[in-house]
Amino acid sequence: MNPTIQTDTPLEPMIDERDDANAETESSALDLLILVLERKRFIARFVMGAAVVATVVAFLLPVRYEAKVVLLPPAQNSSISSMMGQLGGLGALGSLASLAGGGLGIKNPADMYVSFLTSRTVEDAMIQRFDLMKEYKEKRMVDTRKEFEKRTTVVAGAKDGLIRITLEDGDRKRAAEMANAYVDEFCKLSASLAITEAARRRLFFEQQVQQAKDKLTEAEEAMTKTEQSTGVLQIDSQARSLVESAAILRAQVVAKQVQIEGMRSFATEDNPNLLLAKQELAALQSQLQHVAGSESDTGSDINLSKGRVTQSGMEYLRRFRDLKYQETVFELLAKEFEIAKLDEAREGSIVQVVDAAVAPDKKSSPHRTLIVIASTVLAFFTAVFWVWLRKRLDASFDVPENRRRLRAIKHFWKIKPDTA
Repeated sequence: MNPTIQTDTPLEPMIDERDDANAETESSALDLLILVLERKRFIARFVMGAAVVATVVAFLLPVRYEAKVVLLPPAQNSSISSMMGQLGGLGALGSLASLAGGGLGIKNPADMYVSFLTSRTVEDAMIQRFDLMKEYKEKRMVDTRKEFEKRTTVVAGAKDGLIRITLEDGDRKRAAEMANAYVDEFCKLSASLAITEAARRRLFFEQQVQQAKDKLTEAEEAMTKTEQSTGVLQIDSQARSLVESAAILRAQVVAKQVQIEGMRSFATEDNPNLLLAKQELAALQSQLQHVAGSESDTGSDINLSKGRVTQSGMEYLRRFRDLKYQETVFELLAKEFEIAKLDEAREGSIVQVVDAAVAPDKKSSPHRTLIVIASTVLAFFTAVFWVWLRKRLDASFDVPENRRRLRAIKHFWKIKPDTA
């Protein structure tokens, strides 16, 4: 059985509605075009006036030049391995270098240098150096800093890792001078900070050496007073050798204990390096107990027979032991300090200048042509919109009901509010 085909389908009304909508859209577009042509003189005058105003404003805007500096931040490489090779003969204290540099690496050093470059210290130094408060006509430092930040851009490249400093100023030569001076002020700040790994180790050991030097001076003064008070100027070679061995071992034990405490701040108790350090500490403590003959871990006393050493001699030995201990600590820390200084010198400057700023030969702003074109286009659409809006308002006021409402609004607007 063949299916019957209906001739009257409901698509015909939908097609009629679509045609009506298209016709209405075309009619509206034509009406708008006719309206624009009718008011073309007003639109032309408005657009020309806006273009003239935009041209005047564009030429009144201050001219700025842009100078750029490209910097290469130092790589955060580790020099601990080479340093440890040089410290092979120093025993347990050689690993103390890892305490100063370990666990201090930075994932993205370029971001850190960007933060330093945009710090308040560097910005204030630039403001004072070039007297920018007077230049920007600001009375307060905070406002001058904000204006300076608007004219300065410091970004780190995501791909190449280079840091680019861009600075704008009304004078092309001063723009280049300020961009280069930005790097100088950052270098002055970095000189007082320990930024790189070697610099941090150098600062750490510099403080430790100074403390050890002060303690060594105190020990030498105490030794001199003891010699003067007891009259003992020399002891037998066996006692001297025993005291020296105990002092060196004590210094190594203390250094290993400091290293273990530092490792516990970033490592668990099951860390292999921490376990190895504990075993080395136990071995050193065992040697110290054997030499000193004491049950204490520090080996504070040395087992010498009072029959062999007098009371004054025992006092001399204690002072001599403290002196040798401080001498050993000072020597080991001084070697660490010198190695850290060599590593810092080998790393070179904090940042290296890839491209120094030069006086730009082209202004960066304002873009006068773009301002005039954009203002002209905007003025044209504004004029068309105003003409269309005015036409709609006039059409709506032609309706009697709307005219009655407008008269009512004017009537109520003139009535003063009730003050009772």
